[in-house]
Amino acid sequence: MPQMDGSGPRGQGPMTGRGMGRCGRGRGFNATSSATTLKDLEAREILLNKELENIKADKEALGTKK
Repeated sequence: MPQMDGSGPRGQGPMTGRGMGRCGRGRGFNATSSATTLKDLEAREILLNKELENIKADKEALGTKK
């Protein structure tokens, strides 16, 4: 999170990014971690799907700006 204020990478709140920062790495998102649970992986899957939707929307928006 850019401002280190809990607002997330785009000001959308915590847990809205890709989990690549220091906050996400300590939450058991690594599949090899013994702390990883099915619930953690399902939550991560939802976040990644939302991020993918955002990327696709961004690509579509860029494609229409020709």
